[in-house]
Amino acid sequence: MDKKITLAAFLALIIGCVAYILLSQKTVAKKSQEPAPPFPYYSEDVTFQNIEAGISLSGTLTLPDKKGSFPAVVLITGSGAQDRDETVFGHKPFLIIADYLTRQGFAVLRYDDRGTGKSTGHFHTATSMDFATDAESAIAYLKSRKEISPNKIGLAGHSEGGLVAAIAASQSRDVNFVVSLAGPGAIAYEVMALQMELIARAGGVDQEGIAFIREINNEALEILKNSPDTVALRANLNAYMLPKAKNYPSRMLPPGLTAEQFFKHQIDSMCGPWYQYLYQINPASFFQKITCPVLALNGSKDLQIDTQQNLPAISKALKEGGNLNVTIKELPNLNHLFQECKTGHPSEYAGIDETFSPQALAVMSDWLTTQTR
Repeated sequence: MDKKITLAAFLALIIGCVAYILLSQKTVAKKSQEPAPPFPYYSEDVTFQNIEAGISLSGTLTLPDKKGSFPAVVLITGSGAQDRDETVFGHKPFLIIADYLTRQGFAVLRYDDRGTGKSTGHFHTATSMDFATDAESAIAYLKSRKEISPNKIGLAGHSEGGLVAAIAASQSRDVNFVVSLAGPGAIAYEVMALQMELIARAGGVDQEGIAFIREINNEALEILKNSPDTVALRANLNAYMLPKAKNYPSRMLPPGLTAEQFFKHQIDSMCGPWYQYLYQINPASFFQKITCPVLALNGSKDLQIDTQQNLPAISKALKEGGNLNVTIKELPNLNHLFQECKTGHPSEYAGIDETFSPQALAVMSDWLTTQTR
């Protein structure tokens, strides 16, 4: 594939990931996998500080018991402003993970993203690097708790959270292990370009429709490169992209949005600091600096973070950095949310009753047990 096309695909393709998920959510029934009280463990609402950012982060800490010293896992959400349970399409994957791991003897801290829920700060001006400092602040907080074993604290991040975990681990010796749950390992524009291809094909978009998207993306790239600031970038993108909306493939639109509305959301993202940061970095540069044990999991039907593209990239970067304590696993028939699925298309997420695969939970728990003995 021509590199110019893949670069451009990155610029316009929030499609399968952030925009599709965040713009098409609707209220759905509670999922049967959600645990119900009473719980056989201790749960506490907590608040901790990111002193560097001047914000307070609020979350939930679950402990196997109030007595003892336990290994701890900090959960990091994926793209978009998420609450402590990473609630999406009626699913609460972080609630499921926290419940399972705590029953297996781990303390688990999950927290609302900055500017979300009960956490302060501004989400939309933050980048993955900023979120990494939030995760480091979570570790600092856990080290202050007498119930936590200070040398057995690590990070588990889903999707973009896997990248955030890698960033934090690359710059802090306080991270004792990393779990990447469908986290990116390849360069962002390559990830999103393939994401576009896979989701478009699974959604029934024909080659003509894909070619039209690429045409728009090519021009969007040129606009980005030649716009001197974000004010000009926004004006130039509006002038070019909005007239194209009428011909955009309807199959690629989140439910309830017109193409013009969708394009406006894309343009907002493209002009923001989060998007600009991802455009400039290579996840490999962070994974190469990680010295602690790493587990990287992906589902074989993940259309957002493709297994064949990203797991080898993570493995390669870690080994190039000299890290040999690396476990890489592709789990069969699981989508980006680690649900058993048919095609992996995001349109299936809400209709699947399963929130998080028991197989994935067991693999993660067994690996964590081995690392924290």
